[in-house]
Amino acid sequence: MKVGFIGLGTMGGSMAYNALQGGNELTVHDIRRESATRHLEAGAAWADTPREVAEASEIVFTSLPGPTEVEAVALGEDGLFQGLTEGKVYLDLSTSTPGLIRRISEEAAVRGIHVLDAPVSGGPGGAESGRLAVWVGGDKEVFDRCKPVLDAIGDAAYYVGPVGAGSVAKLVHNCAGYVVQCALAEVFTMGVKAGVEPLALWQAVRKGAGGRRGMFEGLAEHLLPGKFDPPDFALRLARKDVDLAVGVGREFDVPMRLANLALQELTEAMNRGWGGRDSRVAMLLQEERAGVEVRVDEEALRQAVEG
Repeated sequence: MKVGFIGLGTMGGSMAYNALQGGNELTVHDIRRESATRHLEAGAAWADTPREVAEASEIVFTSLPGPTEVEAVALGEDGLFQGLTEGKVYLDLSTSTPGLIRRISEEAAVRGIHVLDAPVSGGPGGAESGRLAVWVGGDKEVFDRCKPVLDAIGDAAYYVGPVGAGSVAKLVHNCAGYVVQCALAEVFTMGVKAGVEPLALWQAVRKGAGGRRGMFEGLAEHLLPGKFDPPDFALRLARKDVDLAVGVGREFDVPMRLANLALQELTEAMNRGWGGRDSRVAMLLQEERAGVEVRVDEEALRQAVEG
């Protein structure tokens, strides 16, 4: 397949190279031509502008720093839309905004051009090895047509939903990770200042319930099916534990901003009379504030977990 690739940085350079190694014809462009050295040596063609990449390709990928660059490359002077023609496909691998890719998709649809958002997760090592998750939003038939190329780039190309859905999934994933990162920094500084050696602390907690499973696995047990009874661990006990941790933080003068927010949340849930329910029932408070229920049919959820 004739593939175009724009943006040959830390992530994009490896993804483009893997697309070439997957047996595709490759045309590349970057603001720094030297970024394309290994691609050109391996048989790729160089284009001076995004427009020229689009003219030479059936499918064009961009891997760019953010929304500003995506908009400029797609819609700007000598941009992709000046070279893409009916039936061609544009996939943005960048971490961008769902609003922008939806607007780009609307402009593309008028010209018969297909647009998918396809942000990736796996870091530079994953980009090089091909062990990447690729979360795709857009037309399912177009996704299926592009999947052979996506499979050359990553090992977990997954169709999420309509255009923009891939970007939403990426932002949920990344934001959750950094919120957890802040929480871990908070509780580990508390633990070390309270007298526990860092390595011993890490080795201890990683064998607990939270350390033995992935960050999102617990959602399938309670929030997604909406099952909080009978409890695996009662809310009143969870509140007690967080209260004790916050108390240790006070004792050793460790700021515990996130832990105090969690304590407030659990306390509000207790005041709803939910003390005997599973501790995850406190997540319903955020559903109320957001005005949305996060629910999945139990059979569909079981199949997803087993799959």
